[in-house]
Amino acid sequence: MNRLEKKYPLKGFMDIHLHTAPDDQPRLLSDLEAAEAALNEKMRAIVLKSHGEPTSGRSAIAQVATGMKVFGGVCLNRSVGGLNVDAVKTAAALGGKIIWLPTKDRMEFNFKKDRESLESIFTVIAENDLVLATGHLSVGDIFPVLDLAKSYQLENIIVNHPLTSVVGASLDEQQEMSRKAFLEHCYVACLPRHDHISPETIAQAIKEIGSRRTILATDLGQKHNMRPTDGFKLFINTLMDYGVSWKDIKNMCIRNPYQIFF
Repeated sequence: MNRLEKKYPLKGFMDIHLHTAPDDQPRLLSDLEAAEAALNEKMRAIVLKSHGEPTSGRSAIAQVATGMKVFGGVCLNRSVGGLNVDAVKTAAALGGKIIWLPTKDRMEFNFKKDRESLESIFTVIAENDLVLATGHLSVGDIFPVLDLAKSYQLENIIVNHPLTSVVGASLDEQQEMSRKAFLEHCYVACLPRHDHISPETIAQAIKEIGSRRTILATDLGQKHNMRPTDGFKLFINTLMDYGVSWKDIKNMCIRNPYQIFF
């Protein structure tokens, strides 16, 4: 028996950060293949993300075709008009659930300049009970975004990649962020062709911040990396080797994402 596959199953888990084909980057699995793989593991749900186009309609098709619960949304990069409230409204109308702030176009973001657009977007998020994710914004941008989001009474907020080079939040900064949002740590950040962060560093952050304010995901789907379900198992086992408990794993992979998305 392969310990990584059998000891800690993915039943009931959610992977809220997957990249699938079709995409403008090479992807390992299609939307349907990713959904089927999650269904085979008896996972609760997955979330499809694209930096370039909305995934709301794609996720709906994958869900009908496979019977797996699949969420989508839109990433507010230049390809969809940037901080475009109409893109958010369309995502909501198509059953989308998550709105990511800019990722690949993060350098164009300016909170003061973009505040009015953010206010319109946060109004739609609040009206439709959507999830807000901070994308690849810097620490300096994340804090005013969180403050503004809270003024709109947004509760379902995720800070993506707090430990990676695009964000680089200190433990004190993560602690402050966790008062208003969940912190999402992804396995891809540990891999050599990405940030190569030690899983021990993530384990330390989890222990410092607490599993009740943390979510684990994979951010996998790149053609050069392993299958997302395999990566999820390896991530879990490695963190447990560094002292993260099974109870904490369930908080971060089942309880917290379920609370946000359902």
